[in-house]
Amino acid sequence: MITAIGLKTHLWNNGLRSLALLAGFPVLLLLVAYAVALLLAAGEAQSVGAGLAEAARRLPLLAALAVAAALLWFAVAWFWNVRLVGAMTGARMVGRRDEPQLHAMLETLCIARGLPTPRLGIIETDALNAYAAGVTREQYTVVVTRGLLEALEPPELEAVLAHELSHIRHGDVRLLMVATVFVGIVSLLADLLGRGWRRIPLGSGGRLGRSGGSGGNRKGNAGAAILLILIAVACLLLARLLAVVIRFSLSRTREFMADAGAVELTRNPDAMISALRKIEGRSAMPRVPEDLQAMMIDHPADRGFFARLTATHPTVQERVAALVAFAGGRDPGPLAPHPPADTGPDDPEADDPDAAGRDAAMVPALR
Repeated sequence: MITAIGLKTHLWNNGLRSLALLAGFPVLLLLVAYAVALLLAAGEAQSVGAGLAEAARRLPLLAALAVAAALLWFAVAWFWNVRLVGAMTGARMVGRRDEPQLHAMLETLCIARGLPTPRLGIIETDALNAYAAGVTREQYTVVVTRGLLEALEPPELEAVLAHELSHIRHGDVRLLMVATVFVGIVSLLADLLGRGWRRIPLGSGGRLGRSGGSGGNRKGNAGAAILLILIAVACLLLARLLAVVIRFSLSRTREFMADAGAVELTRNPDAMISALRKIEGRSAMPRVPEDLQAMMIDHPADRGFFARLTATHPTVQERVAALVAFAGGRDPGPLAPHPPADTGPDDPEADDPDAAGRDAAMVPALR
């Protein structure tokens, strides 16, 4: 990577890192296809070597099927992503008459960059958060929470809108959609195979987990099958873990880029820093599914090594430090802690205990 010495090289650095992370997903898809091939070969293999060779022979067909499944998932996500995300976050679209100042602010930023003005949405919650959605000009949408509108000063709100516009300019919504599809495919295959591995037939007609017949050949076949299955399971677990880690690492990288893009658009690093400091500790939206938290401007992670490894966002402190170092901003420091934000009395989910379950059930459709 290039040594970052300013805002531009900071953007280039994160762009290169994103490409490197994204390049890992096709490799993981091949790893999953090979794991499936190993499981199919386990029931017929006379030895481990023969099973590995048979799996390699079946790999091209299985890889093509995995690619076809990915393309189908992409099509669903492409046409329905804004509607699905809006339903799961509780966002409602607002017109110019509803929020004239917010519309004017967004329109001014778009004119400055020659961008089409996205639609605007609001989530009625006290939490301080925002996100961008859409993969085409017609779909582009910027959504902010009511708490954000009430808590931020106009320059800070402008910085947040510029941050979300930067996600659109950089193609982050499409990029994260690609990553989400890959993670969804890996997770689905791992779940399906985890439930059905006992039904794999052994070489002499039995099934894994049952006893039947005797003889050295039967034992040899069963031993080879078990070893091949263990290798396949190890491949699936590794692919699933790495897919999640890459997915969240990609999201973290894009947040740094969007912060830098907001400063580039507004020429006001102090406003971006001040907005992040106000959002810090007040962004939690527990009713939003975990997969969608990566789209938000902030999603606080739990403490601990593994929690940080799978965190969707860098910490506010890390983001502020980058803006100070590369954009010359001034950090006022952490603000006084606030009580946790709740959904607010106007949130339709507040009186519906089943809403969270319905939201979670819709996530596979987005994936």
